[in-house]
Parts: sequence; C-alpha cells; structure tokens
Amino acid sequence: MLDLIEKELPGLGLSSFKITGSTPSKERQEMTKEFNQGEKDVFLISLKAGGVGLNLTGADTVILVDLWWNPAVEYQAIGRAHRMGQEKIVEVYRLVTRGTIEEKIQELQEQKKNLVSEVLDGTESRASLTLDEIKEILGIS
Repeated sequence: MLDLIEKELPGLGLSSFKITGSTPSKERQEMTKEFNQGEKDVFLISLKAGGVGLNLTGADTVILVDLWWNPAVEYQAIGRAHRMGQEKIVEVYRLVTRGTIEEKIQELQEQKKNLVSEVLDGTESRASLTLDEIKEILGIS
C-alpha cells in the first residue's frame, strides 16, 4: 500500500520519505532527522517499522491505511508523533474501506478494547473469540 501511495504523491506536489522493515537503521535515523527539520512533506512508514525508535516531532498528521490486528501496535506507531518536543496538534486518521478485511480488523480491535475494559472493570463475561466470530472476521464460512 505504501508503494501505491508513494507513486501518487509527486502528482499531488508532495515529496516523501519511506521506511519499511528493510530500511537500515542509519538511513531511518537520517530520514527522521531530515523530516523533523522540514525536508519533505510526507513520511510513509509501515506500522511494524514505525513502532519503535522513531521520534517524529515534525509530524502533525498520522494516517493509518493498513490496520493491524493488535491495536497496541497502532497506538505505538501513532505515539511516534506524540513525543517530547512536539509543538503541534497531531491529527490521526484511520482509513477503512467498507466490505474489506480492514473493516473486520477494526471491529476486532473494538472487541479487544471492550474486553480489556471489561477485564479491568471486573465485568468480563468471556475472554476469547468463538470459532464463528473468527470465521466472520476472515470472511469464511
């Protein structure tokens, strides 16, 4: 998905950096430094690669396009922009297309958040998904 977005940005007059799991650590740090200094408009980062070791105080918008099963992974990635030294308000958007697996993932994330709240509040009724719920999420019968 990042590759598709990256191809469209120049046509919109936007420059970008991109980090994936294969980006070497030294390059990540250099791109982060340059981005925070205003070098480019957009920083494309895969969730897993962006969850650790980045301080993106130059960001004011986070857009999630590929949701992750575990909401904590997304929160950690969003947290890269909410760092010490951040002077801007950071807006976070989650793009979800109806009828896709991302919609199912979003529903699963909500269920997980509700379950955690129930456990912490002592009102938990069950601790796992049923086989039918898993099949529904994956769109299989």
